Amino acid sequence: ISMKLVGDIHYEYAYFRYEHNSHYQKIQKTFLEAVESLNPDNIVAVINEHPYHVDALIQLSDLCKMSEDLQMAAQLNERALYCLECAFHPLFNLAKGNCRLDYRYQENRALFITLFKHLTFVGQRACYRTALELCRLLLSLEPDEDPLAVILCIDFYALRSLKYEWLICAYEDWELIKNVSQLPNFAFSVAMAHYQLDEDPDSEKRVRANELLQEALIMFPGVLLPLLDRCSVQPDSRVSSHPFFTRAVSEQSPALAQLVQLYVCRNYFMWKECGMLEWLECNVHIVLDQVDKGDPYIAECEEKRKRRYQKTPTNVLRHIILSDMKEVSATLTENVDGPVLSYDPLPPTDSINIYTRPQRPRMYEHSNAFTMFFRSILPNFNMNEPGAPAVDGLQLMNDDGGGGDVEGAAAAVRVDLTRSVTSLLDAMRDLLSNINFQPDVPNDADVDEDSDD
Repeated sequence: ISMKLVGDIHYEYAYFRYEHNSHYQKIQKTFLEAVESLNPDNIVAVINEHPYHVDALIQLSDLCKMSEDLQMAAQLNERALYCLECAFHPLFNLAKGNCRLDYRYQENRALFITLFKHLTFVGQRACYRTALELCRLLLSLEPDEDPLAVILCIDFYALRSLKYEWLICAYEDWELIKNVSQLPNFAFSVAMAHYQLDEDPDSEKRVRANELLQEALIMFPGVLLPLLDRCSVQPDSRVSSHPFFTRAVSEQSPALAQLVQLYVCRNYFMWKECGMLEWLECNVHIVLDQVDKGDPYIAECEEKRKRRYQKTPTNVLRHIILSDMKEVSATLTENVDGPVLSYDPLPPTDSINIYTRPQRPRMYEHSNAFTMFFRSILPNFNMNEPGAPAVDGLQLMNDDGGGGDVEGAAAAVRVDLTRSVTSLLDAMRDLLSNINFQPDVPNDADVDEDSDD
């Protein structure tokens, strides 16, 4: 793998692109054949022969994460990131913030995906400031398109790392070009940042925090009840019975519901901190007073919600898939007509490819989101093997023992899936334990110079 400068430097920004030489292209094609072969041993064989093959490392990292081996998952992802870092162009300086990568190029996407996974692992270890810097780095690679929707999580890491001033400045700058106030996470997080900056309830910051929180509750009323539910708080009778909040959850579009779920699942525990729920309760009642008075701003925001959030953008779907939150589901049935590959989820429609997936005749009559996910990381996960009777998932779950053939097929599927996971994890543990790095041996010239000194 290497990196080259694409064209000249324009307006102080330099555009780069990863390149795969002929040898790496052969390995990549072997890997793609392994994915399509329905045999996980073939993927392990690629890693055994080429321990730093990026896409194979990403694939196995997701498998380890699925089996709750987070340490190995993080290690495999760091190994892939190290390989990509070694190929950096001499002018590719991440500290300057002027280096750009076009996500449309197939070879460039691995850096985006490994960085996103890395910041997630780092954040899970409570290294929030590091995760924030990684978010800023990832956003700087393609700030206009933001292919992985980092804008949906950068506010969380800013709050957790106590960077309130930075978050407010970023909100003010991005509001002019990205309209971030129309995202639930930014609408609530910026209000919280103002609140945390000053303890005086009569201060200008606190007054501004109240205004922003009220605007967020009016624009996104569907956030309140799920947020209180995650915080294990029972709302009072006025809130729980008022149609403004109760109807908002059921009437919001699926696209808006996904944004709300992302915010609530990621940020809810920050509302459990001292004084936060009391502040929220006070502003909720102020909002209800405005609703009861028939404030025209309420109707204006409701009309905005109906006009916008009609469809989930592809970058938000990628964000949901890579975030891997159990409570948040990406509606893929209408947007995806094939398996979601963990090393390249939802490629752009204008993707610039040098590789094409091998086409093999396969039977997917009973395909759904779960089977597509398992098939992306376990190539031999196939409910409908050729030559075997098709088994319906509901039939497997509801079988009462009367159907011997169905029970046998279900048992075979379970045994095959377990064997695949176990063999892959055992092979990776053995591989990682046997990889040794050779220490740098000084050249003869260096020895002579040292002896002369």
